[in-house]
Amino acid sequence: MNDMDAGVAGGARSDADGGGHHRSPRTPTGGRSGLTRREFVTRAAAITAAGAIGFPAVARRPPGDPLRIGLIGCGGRGTGAAAQALTADSNTVLWAMADAFEDRLVTAHDHLSTFPDRDRIQVAANRRFVGLESYREVIDSGVDVVLLTSPSAFRPEHLEASIAAGKHVFCEKPMGVDAPAVRRCRRACEEAEKRGLAVVSGFCWRYSLPERETYARVHDGAIGAIRSMHATYHTGLLGVQRRRPEWSDWEFQLRNWHHFTWLSGDHIVEQACHSVDKINWAMRNVPPLRCTALGGRGLREGEERGNVYDHFAVIYEYPDGVRCFLTCRQQAGCSNDNTDFIMGERGTCFVNGWGPTHVITGENAWTRPADAPRPNMYQVEHDELFASIRSGRPINDGPWMMQSTMLSIMGRMAAYTGQTITWAQAIDSQEDLRPTGLAPGQAPPPIVAKPGVTRFL
Repeated sequence: MNDMDAGVAGGARSDADGGGHHRSPRTPTGGRSGLTRREFVTRAAAITAAGAIGFPAVARRPPGDPLRIGLIGCGGRGTGAAAQALTADSNTVLWAMADAFEDRLVTAHDHLSTFPDRDRIQVAANRRFVGLESYREVIDSGVDVVLLTSPSAFRPEHLEASIAAGKHVFCEKPMGVDAPAVRRCRRACEEAEKRGLAVVSGFCWRYSLPERETYARVHDGAIGAIRSMHATYHTGLLGVQRRRPEWSDWEFQLRNWHHFTWLSGDHIVEQACHSVDKINWAMRNVPPLRCTALGGRGLREGEERGNVYDHFAVIYEYPDGVRCFLTCRQQAGCSNDNTDFIMGERGTCFVNGWGPTHVITGENAWTRPADAPRPNMYQVEHDELFASIRSGRPINDGPWMMQSTMLSIMGRMAAYTGQTITWAQAIDSQEDLRPTGLAPGQAPPPIVAKPGVTRFL
Protein backbone atom coordinates (compact mmCIF):
# COMPACT_ATOMS: atom_id res chain seq x y z
CA MET A 1 0.00 0.00 0.00
CA ASN A 2 1.06 3.53 0.10
CA ASP A 3 1.94 6.18 2.43
CA MET A 4 2.60 3.79 5.02
CA ASP A 5 2.14 5.96 7.91
CA ALA A 6 -1.45 5.34 7.38
CA GLY A 7 -1.81 1.86 6.53
CA VAL A 8 0.39 -0.56 4.93
CA ALA A 9 2.89 -0.24 7.63
CA GLY A 10 0.49 0.14 10.41
CA GLY A 11 1.83 3.24 12.12
CA ALA A 12 0.29 6.65 12.66
CA ARG A 13 1.60 9.70 10.85
CA SER A 14 5.07 9.93 12.24
CA ASP A 15 5.29 13.64 12.84
CA ALA A 16 2.22 13.45 15.04
CA ASP A 17 2.40 10.21 16.91
CA GLY A 18 6.00 9.09 17.04
CA GLY A 19 7.79 8.88 20.34
CA GLY A 20 8.95 12.26 21.51
CA HIS A 21 7.04 14.11 18.82
CA HIS A 22 4.82 17.10 19.13
CA ARG A 23 1.16 16.15 18.94
CA SER A 24 -1.70 17.96 17.31
CA PRO A 25 -5.39 17.08 16.96
CA ARG A 26 -5.97 15.35 13.64
CA THR A 27 -9.26 13.58 14.02
CA PRO A 28 -12.62 15.00 15.12
CA THR A 29 -12.76 13.15 18.33
CA GLY A 30 9.75 6.68 -13.99
CA GLY A 31 11.79 7.37 -16.63
CA ARG A 32 14.36 10.03 -17.29
CA SER A 33 12.83 13.48 -17.52
CA GLY A 34 15.85 15.35 -18.84
CA LEU A 35 14.51 18.52 -17.20
CA THR A 36 16.95 21.30 -16.62
CA ARG A 37 16.59 23.47 -13.55
CA ARG A 38 15.04 26.22 -15.65
CA GLU A 39 12.62 23.83 -17.35
CA PHE A 40 11.57 22.37 -14.01
CA VAL A 41 10.84 25.79 -12.54
CA THR A 42 9.16 27.02 -15.73
CA ARG A 43 6.81 24.06 -15.87
CA ALA A 44 5.95 24.42 -12.21
CA ALA A 45 5.17 28.11 -12.64
CA ALA A 46 3.04 27.41 -15.71
CA ILE A 47 0.95 24.85 -13.87
CA THR A 48 0.44 27.21 -10.94
CA ALA A 49 -0.69 30.03 -13.21
CA ALA A 50 -2.87 27.97 -15.50
CA GLY A 51 -5.90 27.71 -13.23
CA ALA A 52 -8.53 25.01 -13.51
CA ILE A 53 -9.10 23.72 -17.02
CA GLY A 54 -10.87 20.74 -18.52
CA PHE A 55 -13.96 19.23 -16.95
CA PRO A 56 -14.68 18.77 -13.24
CA ALA A 57 -14.73 15.06 -12.48
CA VAL A 58 -17.44 15.61 -9.87
CA ALA A 59 -19.90 16.24 -12.70
CA ARG A 60 -20.28 12.46 -13.00
CA ARG A 61 -22.17 12.36 -9.69
CA PRO A 62 -25.83 13.44 -10.03
CA PRO A 63 -26.57 16.79 -8.37
CA GLY A 64 -27.40 16.35 -4.71
CA ASP A 65 -25.77 12.94 -4.43
CA PRO A 66 -23.03 12.71 -1.81
CA LEU A 67 -19.39 12.61 -2.82
CA ARG A 68 -17.96 9.16 -2.18
CA ILE A 69 -14.61 8.98 -0.40
CA GLY A 70 -12.10 6.16 -0.75
CA LEU A 71 -9.36 5.66 1.85
CA ILE A 72 -6.10 4.03 0.75
CA GLY A 73 -3.91 3.43 3.79
CA CYS A 74 -5.65 2.80 7.12
CA GLY A 75 -3.13 3.76 9.78
CA GLY A 76 -3.45 6.66 12.18
CA ARG A 77 -2.96 9.35 9.56
CA GLY A 78 -5.40 7.73 7.14
CA THR A 79 -8.03 7.32 9.83
CA GLY A 80 -7.66 10.97 10.79
CA ALA A 81 -7.78 12.12 7.17
CA ALA A 82 -10.98 10.18 6.55
CA ALA A 83 -12.68 11.78 9.57
CA GLN A 84 -11.50 15.23 8.47
CA ALA A 85 -12.80 14.66 4.94
CA LEU A 86 -16.20 13.72 6.34
CA THR A 87 -16.17 16.78 8.58
CA ALA A 88 -15.19 19.09 5.73
CA ASP A 89 -18.34 18.45 3.69
CA SER A 90 -21.60 17.23 5.19
CA ASN A 91 -22.68 15.68 1.88
CA THR A 92 -19.94 13.05 1.76
CA VAL A 93 -19.77 9.37 2.67
CA LEU A 94 -16.87 7.03 3.30
CA TRP A 95 -17.42 4.45 0.59
CA ALA A 96 -14.36 2.16 0.37
CA MET A 97 -11.17 1.37 2.30
CA ALA A 98 -7.93 -0.45 1.54
CA ASP A 99 -4.77 -1.45 3.35
CA ALA A 100 -1.99 -3.96 2.93
CA PHE A 101 -2.93 -5.51 6.26
CA GLU A 102 -6.38 -6.56 7.39
CA ASP A 103 -5.80 -5.74 11.06
CA ARG A 104 -5.06 -2.12 10.16
CA LEU A 105 -8.22 -1.89 8.07
CA VAL A 106 -10.38 -3.39 10.80
CA THR A 107 -8.97 -1.03 13.44
CA ALA A 108 -9.53 2.01 11.23
CA HIS A 109 -13.08 0.98 10.31
CA ASP A 110 -13.96 0.35 13.95
CA HIS A 111 -12.66 3.78 14.91
CA LEU A 112 -14.41 5.58 12.07
CA SER A 113 -17.65 3.81 12.97
CA THR A 114 -17.73 6.03 16.05
CA PHE A 115 -18.02 9.12 13.82
CA PRO A 116 -20.95 11.25 15.06
CA ASP A 117 -22.93 10.73 11.86
CA ARG A 118 -22.48 6.96 11.56
CA ASP A 119 -24.85 6.71 8.59
CA ARG A 120 -22.10 8.29 6.48
CA ILE A 121 -19.74 5.36 7.11
CA GLN A 122 -20.96 3.24 4.22
CA VAL A 123 -18.05 0.86 3.73
CA ALA A 124 -19.84 -2.38 2.95
CA ALA A 125 -17.93 -5.61 3.55
CA ASN A 126 -17.35 -6.02 -0.18
CA ARG A 127 -15.68 -2.59 -0.31
CA ARG A 128 -12.99 -3.36 2.29
CA PHE A 129 -9.95 -4.40 0.35
CA VAL A 130 -6.69 -5.94 1.59
CA GLY A 131 -3.33 -6.35 -0.14
CA LEU A 132 -0.79 -4.32 -2.06
CA GLU A 133 -3.04 -4.11 -5.12
CA SER A 134 -6.12 -3.18 -3.12
CA TYR A 135 -5.74 0.50 -4.01
CA ARG A 136 -6.99 -0.35 -7.50
CA GLU A 137 -10.18 -1.82 -6.07
CA VAL A 138 -10.89 1.33 -4.08
CA ILE A 139 -10.36 3.49 -7.16
CA ASP A 140 -12.68 1.25 -9.18
CA SER A 141 -15.39 1.11 -6.50
CA GLY A 142 -17.23 4.25 -7.60
CA VAL A 143 -15.51 6.82 -5.40
CA ASP A 144 -15.11 10.50 -6.31
CA VAL A 145 -12.28 11.45 -3.95
CA VAL A 146 -9.35 9.31 -2.80
CA LEU A 147 -7.20 9.85 0.27
CA LEU A 148 -3.65 8.60 -0.32
CA THR A 149 -2.22 7.92 3.11
CA SER A 150 -0.15 4.79 2.64
CA PRO A 151 3.67 4.66 2.75
CA SER A 152 5.53 7.08 0.53
CA ALA A 153 7.19 4.37 -1.57
CA PHE A 154 3.85 3.55 -3.16
CA ARG A 155 2.79 7.10 -3.90
CA PRO A 156 3.52 7.11 -7.66
CA GLU A 157 1.34 4.09 -8.42
CA HIS A 158 -1.51 5.35 -6.29
CA LEU A 159 -1.43 8.91 -7.58
CA GLU A 160 -1.10 7.88 -11.23
CA ALA A 161 -3.98 5.41 -10.97
CA SER A 162 -6.21 7.90 -9.15
CA ILE A 163 -5.71 10.68 -11.68
CA ALA A 164 -6.04 8.30 -14.64
CA ALA A 165 -9.42 7.23 -13.24
CA GLY A 166 -10.58 10.84 -12.85
CA LYS A 167 -10.53 11.07 -9.05
CA HIS A 168 -9.86 14.09 -6.88
CA VAL A 169 -6.97 13.44 -4.49
CA PHE A 170 -5.74 14.25 -1.02
CA CYS A 171 -2.08 13.21 -1.18
CA GLU A 172 -0.08 12.84 2.01
CA LYS A 173 3.51 13.96 2.13
CA PRO A 174 6.07 13.10 0.87
CA MET A 175 5.34 12.45 -2.79
CA GLY A 176 7.87 9.69 -3.30
CA VAL A 177 11.24 8.55 -1.98
CA ASP A 178 13.48 9.14 -5.01
CA ALA A 179 13.71 11.34 -8.09
CA PRO A 180 12.04 8.90 -10.53
CA ALA A 181 9.05 8.75 -8.17
CA VAL A 182 8.82 12.54 -8.02
CA ARG A 183 8.95 12.78 -11.81
CA ARG A 184 6.08 10.29 -12.08
CA CYS A 185 4.01 12.17 -9.52
CA ARG A 186 4.74 15.50 -11.20
CA ARG A 187 3.43 14.16 -14.50
CA ALA A 188 0.31 12.85 -12.74
CA CYS A 189 -0.31 16.31 -11.25
CA GLU A 190 0.10 17.89 -14.67
CA GLU A 191 -2.54 15.50 -15.97
CA ALA A 192 -4.80 16.39 -13.04
CA GLU A 193 -4.50 20.06 -13.97
CA LYS A 194 -5.54 19.31 -17.54
CA ARG A 195 -8.54 17.31 -16.37
CA GLY A 196 -9.73 19.73 -13.72
CA LEU A 197 -9.01 17.39 -10.80
CA ALA A 198 -8.04 18.58 -7.34
CA VAL A 199 -4.73 17.50 -5.78
CA VAL A 200 -4.27 18.76 -2.23
CA SER A 201 -1.02 18.10 -0.40
CA GLY A 202 -0.40 16.81 3.10
CA PHE A 203 2.22 19.52 3.64
CA CYS A 204 -0.05 20.83 6.36
CA TRP A 205 1.83 24.01 7.31
CA ARG A 206 0.81 25.56 4.01
CA TYR A 207 -2.76 25.26 5.31
CA SER A 208 -2.00 26.80 8.71
CA LEU A 209 -3.51 30.27 8.94
CA PRO A 210 -0.83 31.68 11.31
CA GLU A 211 1.95 30.48 9.00
CA ARG A 212 0.14 31.84 5.96
CA GLU A 213 -0.11 35.26 7.56
CA THR A 214 3.51 35.20 8.72
CA TYR A 215 4.99 34.08 5.41
CA ALA A 216 2.82 36.58 3.55
CA ARG A 217 4.39 39.36 5.62
CA VAL A 218 7.86 38.02 4.89
CA HIS A 219 7.09 37.85 1.18
CA ASP A 220 5.68 41.38 1.30
CA GLY A 221 9.08 42.62 2.49
CA ALA A 222 8.62 42.86 6.26
CA ILE A 223 12.21 41.74 6.87
CA GLY A 224 13.64 42.73 3.50
CA ALA A 225 15.37 40.27 1.22
CA ILE A 226 16.00 36.91 2.87
CA ARG A 227 19.70 36.26 3.53
CA SER A 228 19.46 32.96 5.42
CA MET A 229 17.08 30.57 7.17
CA HIS A 230 17.45 27.79 9.73
CA ALA A 231 14.66 25.23 10.09
CA THR A 232 14.71 22.46 12.70
CA TYR A 233 12.95 19.15 13.26
CA HIS A 234 14.54 17.69 16.39
CA THR A 235 12.45 14.93 17.90
CA GLY A 236 12.52 11.54 19.56
CA LEU A 237 12.41 7.98 18.32
CA LEU A 238 9.52 6.50 16.40
CA GLY A 239 7.91 3.33 17.62
CA VAL A 240 8.64 -0.12 16.21
CA GLN A 241 6.77 -3.38 15.67
CA ARG A 242 8.67 -6.33 17.08
CA ARG A 243 9.09 -9.20 14.66
CA ARG A 244 6.58 -12.02 14.90
CA PRO A 245 7.46 -15.57 13.84
CA GLU A 246 4.74 -15.65 11.17
CA TRP A 247 5.93 -12.46 9.46
CA SER A 248 7.99 -12.63 6.30
CA ASP A 249 10.88 -10.19 5.87
CA TRP A 250 8.61 -8.18 3.58
CA GLU A 251 5.84 -7.84 6.17
CA PHE A 252 8.36 -7.09 8.90
CA GLN A 253 9.83 -4.18 6.94
CA LEU A 254 6.43 -2.94 5.87
CA ARG A 255 5.20 -2.82 9.45
CA ASN A 256 8.33 -0.85 10.37
CA TRP A 257 8.34 1.20 7.22
CA HIS A 258 9.56 4.45 8.77
CA HIS A 259 12.91 2.78 9.45
CA PHE A 260 13.71 1.52 5.94
CA THR A 261 14.93 3.94 3.30
CA TRP A 262 13.25 2.25 0.35
CA LEU A 263 9.86 2.66 2.04
CA SER A 264 10.15 6.04 3.77
CA GLY A 265 13.03 7.84 2.09
CA ASP A 266 14.58 8.25 5.58
CA HIS A 267 13.24 10.66 8.18
CA ILE A 268 14.53 13.75 6.36
CA VAL A 269 12.13 12.84 3.53
CA GLU A 270 9.26 11.35 5.52
CA GLN A 271 9.15 13.69 8.52
CA ALA A 272 11.53 16.66 8.29
CA CYS A 273 10.15 17.33 4.82
CA HIS A 274 7.72 19.66 6.64
CA SER A 275 10.64 21.89 7.61
CA VAL A 276 12.15 21.58 4.16
CA ASP A 277 8.80 22.66 2.74
CA LYS A 278 8.86 25.78 4.89
CA ILE A 279 12.31 26.60 3.51
CA ASN A 280 10.93 26.16 0.01
CA TRP A 281 7.93 28.31 0.94
CA ALA A 282 10.09 31.09 2.36
CA MET A 283 12.19 31.05 -0.80
CA ARG A 284 9.05 31.45 -2.94
CA ASN A 285 9.34 27.90 -4.32
CA VAL A 286 12.56 28.73 -6.15
CA PRO A 287 14.93 25.74 -5.91
CA PRO A 288 18.49 26.01 -4.60
CA LEU A 289 21.54 25.80 -6.81
CA ARG A 290 23.12 22.99 -4.77
CA CYS A 291 23.29 21.45 -1.34
CA THR A 292 25.87 19.84 0.96
CA ALA A 293 24.87 17.67 3.89
CA LEU A 294 26.07 15.71 6.90
CA GLY A 295 24.31 12.77 8.42
CA GLY A 296 24.77 9.53 10.25
CA ARG A 297 23.39 6.72 12.32
CA GLY A 298 24.83 6.60 15.80
CA LEU A 299 21.94 5.59 18.05
CA ARG A 300 19.76 3.24 16.01
CA GLU A 301 19.65 -0.21 17.58
CA GLY A 302 17.77 -3.38 16.73
CA GLU A 303 16.67 -4.86 13.43
CA GLU A 304 13.37 -2.97 13.59
CA ARG A 305 15.23 0.31 13.08
CA GLY A 306 16.32 -0.72 9.62
CA ASN A 307 18.90 1.36 7.80
CA VAL A 308 17.82 5.00 8.18
CA TYR A 309 20.01 7.71 9.70
CA ASP A 310 19.21 9.37 13.02
CA HIS A 311 20.43 12.89 12.17
CA PHE A 312 20.97 15.20 9.19
CA ALA A 313 22.32 18.71 8.66
CA VAL A 314 21.84 20.24 5.22
CA ILE A 315 23.08 23.48 3.65
CA TYR A 316 20.98 24.65 0.71
CA GLU A 317 22.75 27.28 -1.40
CA TYR A 318 20.71 29.81 -3.38
CA PRO A 319 21.68 32.62 -5.77
CA ASP A 320 23.25 35.79 -4.34
CA GLY A 321 24.93 33.90 -1.52
CA VAL A 322 21.71 33.03 0.32
CA ARG A 323 21.98 29.89 2.42
CA CYS A 324 19.24 27.92 4.16
CA PHE A 325 20.02 25.34 6.81
CA LEU A 326 18.06 22.29 7.94
CA THR A 327 18.90 20.25 11.01
CA CYS A 328 16.83 17.21 11.99
CA ARG A 329 17.24 14.23 14.27
CA GLN A 330 15.38 11.35 15.84
CA GLN A 331 17.21 10.59 19.07
CA ALA A 332 15.88 9.73 22.51
CA GLY A 333 16.67 11.78 25.60
CA CYS A 334 17.58 14.95 23.68
CA SER A 335 15.97 18.37 23.60
CA ASN A 336 13.27 18.73 20.94
CA ASP A 337 12.75 21.68 18.62
CA ASN A 338 10.57 22.38 15.60
CA THR A 339 11.09 26.03 14.70
CA ASP A 340 12.07 28.32 11.83
CA PHE A 341 14.34 31.36 11.95
CA ILE A 342 14.59 33.63 8.92
CA MET A 343 17.15 36.41 8.72
CA GLY A 344 16.46 39.28 6.32
CA GLU A 345 18.25 42.46 5.40
CA ARG A 346 15.97 44.56 7.63
CA GLY A 347 14.80 42.18 10.33
CA THR A 348 14.18 38.61 11.37
CA CYS A 349 11.25 36.22 11.57
CA PHE A 350 10.82 33.47 14.17
CA VAL A 351 8.14 30.80 13.91
CA ASN A 352 7.24 28.10 16.40
CA GLY A 353 4.04 26.70 14.99
CA TRP A 354 3.36 24.52 18.01
CA GLY A 355 3.89 27.46 20.41
CA PRO A 356 2.21 29.18 18.76
CA THR A 357 4.82 31.92 18.31
CA HIS A 358 5.10 34.10 15.22
CA VAL A 359 7.35 37.13 15.63
CA ILE A 360 8.95 39.61 13.22
CA THR A 361 11.63 41.98 14.49
CA GLY A 362 13.10 45.08 12.91
CA GLU A 363 11.51 48.14 11.36
CA ASN A 364 8.27 46.23 10.69
CA ALA A 365 8.07 44.52 14.07
CA TRP A 366 4.99 42.36 14.54
CA THR A 367 3.80 39.60 16.85
CA ARG A 368 0.79 37.47 16.09
CA PRO A 369 -1.42 37.30 19.20
CA ALA A 370 -1.31 33.85 20.76
CA ASP A 371 -5.12 33.89 21.05
CA ALA A 372 -5.69 34.83 17.39
CA PRO A 373 -7.74 32.31 15.34
CA ARG A 374 -5.85 29.10 14.70
CA PRO A 375 -8.03 26.52 12.97
CA ASN A 376 -6.77 22.95 12.86
CA MET A 377 -4.55 22.96 9.78
CA TYR A 378 -5.24 19.28 9.09
CA GLN A 379 -8.92 20.08 8.93
CA VAL A 380 -8.30 23.16 6.78
CA GLU A 381 -6.59 20.95 4.18
CA HIS A 382 -9.81 19.04 3.68
CA ASP A 383 -12.09 22.03 4.06
CA GLU A 384 -10.33 23.74 1.16
CA LEU A 385 -10.09 20.54 -0.90
CA PHE A 386 -13.83 19.88 -0.82
CA ALA A 387 -14.74 23.55 -1.21
CA SER A 388 -12.61 23.68 -4.36
CA ILE A 389 -14.30 20.57 -5.75
CA ARG A 390 -17.77 21.97 -5.04
CA SER A 391 -16.90 25.32 -6.63
CA GLY A 392 -15.55 23.75 -9.81
CA ARG A 393 -12.19 25.44 -9.20
CA PRO A 394 -10.08 22.53 -7.95
CA ILE A 395 -6.84 23.18 -6.09
CA ASN A 396 -3.65 21.71 -7.55
CA ASP A 397 -0.67 21.79 -5.17
CA GLY A 398 1.41 19.71 -7.57
CA PRO A 399 4.29 22.06 -8.49
CA TRP A 400 5.41 23.10 -5.03
CA MET A 401 4.63 19.84 -3.25
CA MET A 402 6.83 17.97 -5.73
CA GLN A 403 9.59 20.52 -5.32
CA SER A 404 9.55 20.31 -1.52
CA THR A 405 9.71 16.52 -1.73
CA MET A 406 12.61 16.74 -4.16
CA LEU A 407 14.48 19.15 -1.89
CA SER A 408 14.20 16.62 0.94
CA ILE A 409 15.44 13.79 -1.29
CA MET A 410 18.29 16.03 -2.47
CA GLY A 411 19.38 16.52 1.16
CA ARG A 412 19.38 12.77 1.75
CA MET A 413 21.39 12.20 -1.43
CA ALA A 414 24.03 14.68 -0.32
CA ALA A 415 24.27 13.16 3.18
CA TYR A 416 24.34 9.55 2.01
CA THR A 417 27.03 10.14 -0.60
CA GLY A 418 29.03 12.89 1.11
CA GLN A 419 28.93 14.86 -2.13
CA THR A 420 27.68 18.33 -2.98
CA ILE A 421 24.64 17.77 -5.19
CA THR A 422 23.33 20.34 -7.66
CA TRP A 423 19.62 20.84 -8.26
CA ALA A 424 20.08 19.74 -11.87
CA GLN A 425 21.71 16.49 -10.71
CA ALA A 426 19.03 15.86 -8.12
CA ILE A 427 16.00 16.24 -10.37
CA ASP A 428 17.61 14.08 -13.05
CA SER A 429 18.87 11.40 -10.64
CA GLN A 430 18.39 7.80 -11.74
CA GLU A 431 18.43 6.35 -8.23
CA ASP A 432 15.39 4.09 -7.95
CA LEU A 433 14.88 2.62 -4.48
CA ARG A 434 12.19 0.14 -5.53
CA PRO A 435 13.39 -3.42 -4.92
CA THR A 436 13.41 -5.74 -7.92
CA GLY A 437 13.95 -9.44 -8.46
CA LEU A 438 12.81 -10.50 -5.00
CA ALA A 439 10.95 -13.72 -4.30
CA PRO A 440 7.58 -13.53 -2.49
CA GLY A 441 8.10 -12.57 1.15
CA GLN A 442 11.61 -11.29 0.58
CA ALA A 443 12.71 -7.72 1.26
CA PRO A 444 15.88 -5.82 0.31
CA PRO A 445 18.75 -6.04 2.80
CA PRO A 446 18.92 -2.93 5.01
CA ILE A 447 22.29 -1.59 3.89
CA VAL A 448 23.35 1.62 5.67
CA ALA A 449 24.69 4.36 3.39
CA LYS A 450 28.33 5.40 3.94
CA PRO A 451 29.30 8.98 3.01
CA GLY A 452 32.28 8.94 0.67
CA VAL A 453 31.54 5.35 -0.32
CA THR A 454 27.87 5.31 -1.38
CA ARG A 455 27.67 6.52 -4.97
CA PHE A 456 25.35 9.15 -6.38
CA LEU A 457 23.20 7.73 -9.15
